[in-house]
Amino acid sequence: MIQKCAHTAATILVLTLLAAFTGSAFGQSKVGTTAASFLGISVGPRATALGGAFAAVADDATSLYYNPAGIARAGRSQFVFAYTSWLVDTDFSWIGLMFNLDGTNAIGLSLTQLNYGEEEVTTVLDPEGTGEKWGASDISIALSYARNLTDRFSIGGNAKYIQEKLWNESASAFAFDVGLLYITELHDMRLGMSITNFGTDMRLDGKDLLKRVDLDPDAIGHNENIVSRLKTDDWPLPLFFRVGLAMDVLKQENLRLTTAIDALRPSDNSEVLNVGAEMELYRLLFLRGGYKSLFREDSEEGLTLGMGLNFSTGPGFSWAFDYTFADFGLLEDINMFSLGVTF
Repeated sequence: MIQKCAHTAATILVLTLLAAFTGSAFGQSKVGTTAASFLGISVGPRATALGGAFAAVADDATSLYYNPAGIARAGRSQFVFAYTSWLVDTDFSWIGLMFNLDGTNAIGLSLTQLNYGEEEVTTVLDPEGTGEKWGASDISIALSYARNLTDRFSIGGNAKYIQEKLWNESASAFAFDVGLLYITELHDMRLGMSITNFGTDMRLDGKDLLKRVDLDPDAIGHNENIVSRLKTDDWPLPLFFRVGLAMDVLKQENLRLTTAIDALRPSDNSEVLNVGAEMELYRLLFLRGGYKSLFREDSEEGLTLGMGLNFSTGPGFSWAFDYTFADFGLLEDINMFSLGVTF
């Protein structure tokens, strides 16, 4: 009975969201309407090499970002550190840990950081610099839990804290993610769905927004230096709706070919399709390719290519190194690296 209900629920959710994507495939772009845009940067070179089509693959620690339900289905524990030399000399880092509790339940912890670096503070009176440094950074910390409800249906979620900081000002928010993963009986084709960043709005605040004002400059005998605080606008978080399909189209003892496709609907941009494929050779070498942001006008994203190496160093213990190249058109190309350990 539970399995039948899970099957029905998964089917309804996936079909409903697929219909929503299809009906608005050519919606208007809403770029610049949300805060914390760093939450939309693809995590991990493996998933990025697949064009970001990972909602249904979801079988390693980066599932914490794409679809948290996947950490329960993975059936193992894993730690991953990923680094990206991001656009305009910024550094993007991601750390994730998924821990398999008993084969049915799993927990996770992840940290995302975008570091813009530091520059010297200059003013009109000190054009050569005041001796101070200013910088900016974004960070997100998430706690995760996932459970296999049946042998084919899993559910998971994240609770996370998000902060953006610009010199002396900062803004923060709390958000939740939820994901579903279902393995069908059609050649074990996988269906994945996730909704991420459902949370509070963000508003910048800090000491630079404190100003002294004279409420009535024409009057005398009152305090002319009342401290006031400038109020900034509230900005929502970018919501991401993902629906994905993945299947092993070729599966032999020393060869496996997996294909995947994701439909992504962000609240701050137009809808896209991401596609990718991964070939596994002798459980040692992985070759990957994909394409991001299909059907989005004026997108600089596109071709993604990557590879991975997996080394076993003992029973149930292995190391993985992954690299991905991502084409960003007129912008500089992106190189991503990660090191992972499975135990």
